[in-house]
Amino acid sequence: MILDSGVQSRDGRRVAVTGIGCITPIGTGTEGLWDGLRLGASAVRELTRFDPSRFRSRMAAEVERFDPADHMDAKRAKRLDRYGQFSVAAARMALADAELAPESLSPDRVAVQMGSALGGVAFAESQHHVYVEKGPSAVNPLVALAVFTGAASCNIAIEFGFTGPNSTNGMSCASGAIAVGRGFELIRGGGADAVLVGGIECPLAPLSYGAFALIRAMSKRNDDPATASRPFDRDRDGFVMGEGAAVLVLEEWGRAVARDARIYAELCGFGTTNDAYHMTAPRPDGAQSARAIELALAGSGGDADDLEYVNAHASSTRLNDPVETRAIKSALGARARGIPVSGTKGYYGHPLGASGAIEAAITALSMERGWLPPTLNLSEPDPECDLDLVAGAGRAAGARFAISNSFGFGGINATLVFRRE
Repeated sequence: MILDSGVQSRDGRRVAVTGIGCITPIGTGTEGLWDGLRLGASAVRELTRFDPSRFRSRMAAEVERFDPADHMDAKRAKRLDRYGQFSVAAARMALADAELAPESLSPDRVAVQMGSALGGVAFAESQHHVYVEKGPSAVNPLVALAVFTGAASCNIAIEFGFTGPNSTNGMSCASGAIAVGRGFELIRGGGADAVLVGGIECPLAPLSYGAFALIRAMSKRNDDPATASRPFDRDRDGFVMGEGAAVLVLEEWGRAVARDARIYAELCGFGTTNDAYHMTAPRPDGAQSARAIELALAGSGGDADDLEYVNAHASSTRLNDPVETRAIKSALGARARGIPVSGTKGYYGHPLGASGAIEAAITALSMERGWLPPTLNLSEPDPECDLDLVAGAGRAAGARFAISNSFGFGGINATLVFRRE
């Protein structure tokens, strides 16, 4: 059952979500993201970042209106690639949204935990072309600092002076969710009082994009890009690559209450497992995905009977969606078919390691604002995906207990649990 409002989380201190900063193809900032969800339109278009004509897939969800000058000075922006710019900008928006001035925090008690599947690989790829065409002396020396995945959390720490535990994990499409979970564990266990958590991905470069096209993981519905990402639909044929970032501010509950912070939701559970099965295909029975859900619920103090919403990973691939359905049914039992489920990647594609953080933000916002976003392009549900899928229009619902799933290549599974009082 759901914990009373005055009770700590099962294993330690309670964790509040007090700030959200987002850069997505459907909108930037908390309100930009929310407005994009309410609009109900896909941001998937023909890819313009480079010429995709050589690939079987030729579309993506691009962030079209991002100006780093809105978030940092010109000198700082020049020293960062797009991956670094997204990291710092999303963190700055999250702190502003939480109404937290960095100087008001004890830097040793603030951690930064980020996730990204590919890090600064797109910038490195662009510099390789420079190397081939003009030689090593023409290469931007910043590539050495930008290419490693940890640049996300390190640049955020440098920008704001946070000296607590710092890490960027590279656990494929579950990276963002795992970063949120690690931040939750730091606060719950007393290792930090506040943590910036999130995911960043800027993968739209020919080699990175083409690699996923080569393994036939992406949709080839090039004649109608806006309907290409169609989670749980019978006619889905792969994911659509996207880019974006989301950073959330997590705070120890008592601290957030004492400063009268706006609390979107309580983060109260986290579970992660590995299929140990295959690098690209999920384990067919969904057993380890189900166990991630079960572990997250067990640590939250709630159970399946309390759940009122599932934000699914729902990548729109032939294998993932039915396996996730099996996992949900296995973990939640008789309750599974009565819980609203939506997959939001139809809006903004699949931004790989950023997706779990973006979807954590969407889950918290949906709970705070009493509206569940729809699964776009769900025309005819796959018979294997026999859940209460939110389709067509969004659904007014005051969900007080929800989970967000993220499952990635390599068999990585992660589930986050949120609660509102």
